[in-house]
Amino acid sequence: MSTLLLLPPARPRLTSQGRGDAAAGLADLEWHLTDGRQITAHGRGLPMPAAAETVLLLADTDVAWRRIKLPKAGRQMRQALAGMLEETMLEEPDQVHFALPSASHGEDPSWIACCSRPWLTQQLAALEAAQLIVDRVAPLSWPGEASIAHFENGLVHWSHAEGVASLAVQGGLTRHMLTPVMASTQWTASPADAAAAQVWLGADVPLRSRDQRALAALDSPWNLAQFELAPRIRGLQFLRHFNRLWTEPQWRALRWGLIALLLLNVLGLNLLAWKDKRELAERRAGLVSTLTQAFPQVRAVLDAPLQMRRETETLRGHAGQRADGDLETLLGAAAAAWPAGQGPVQSFSFEPGRLSLSATGWNPAQIDGFGKALRAAGWQMENRDDRMTISRGERRP
Repeated sequence: MSTLLLLPPARPRLTSQGRGDAAAGLADLEWHLTDGRQITAHGRGLPMPAAAETVLLLADTDVAWRRIKLPKAGRQMRQALAGMLEETMLEEPDQVHFALPSASHGEDPSWIACCSRPWLTQQLAALEAAQLIVDRVAPLSWPGEASIAHFENGLVHWSHAEGVASLAVQGGLTRHMLTPVMASTQWTASPADAAAAQVWLGADVPLRSRDQRALAALDSPWNLAQFELAPRIRGLQFLRHFNRLWTEPQWRALRWGLIALLLLNVLGLNLLAWKDKRELAERRAGLVSTLTQAFPQVRAVLDAPLQMRRETETLRGHAGQRADGDLETLLGAAAAAWPAGQGPVQSFSFEPGRLSLSATGWNPAQIDGFGKALRAAGWQMENRDDRMTISRGERRP
């Protein structure tokens, strides 16, 4: 998976609260593109290449570290941290951004990362305005069991179990602090500081370029994009983020697999539709054949089931047989279900297939019994507005 590493210039300390012009600072933003194993491209400023993940790396001097026992504050964790660290900070608590370690690296007491909240907010806002979604914010150095020191820009960035410090090479304080751990420390230097580092240590120092440091920072267990600065991907941002992931080379096999699956589904649906259409055509042809064989006098077939029903009714009428919708049949069904003791009906009306009887003088029990008797014989009865309407019910197989 490709990753775009962004290294902004160190936060200026002389401007008001160190804010500066973040948008203008994008011109000085250093970037490195990596596949996770090596740097494949690098540059400075816009435009920047697209990648599946974007990581903002903060300079050693832009992150401070404090070790405390984490309070059980839940959603109020940031406010709780501000209250606990207020007396140890030079800035107001609302000007400081806090970050907690990942769950897998949590300790008690635990390290807390601190940096300028306005400055980091402006950096993220400027990148978002440039259509760059920052997925993670990580430090170049962080506290760890190993003692690691790197010479860069006239400073020694020293990370160890007790924290991270950026010390000036000139002067005796740095030598006094590092002499006890000189032998156990892993020393590196940027190419520009290699000569000064060799003189200071009195020995050769392995070179480590800035892009190599940035690549090593990917192994950091820290993500400072927390609380109000946690990434929120919405709308077009989500589509752009998904498109970046989708176009990654390692997803090529999945892309071809999904395309093949889609094509197979489309082909399968077309075959199923063709099969259903063919079966429907065969059934229609069978109905037409049955109609023309049974009733040769029918020349034009428009609706085979309807025409067959009409021809059958015509034959039944010519043979003198009663149909279910005839008046005699409906009257016979009503007579068979007629309640005992109930007098003749006062009025009735007939239309083909339906017989309506007056329910005047009937009590609810008689109407209910009359309906049950009809339904038992395969008829339907509706009682509405003192009219009982009888019709043939659906035939059961």
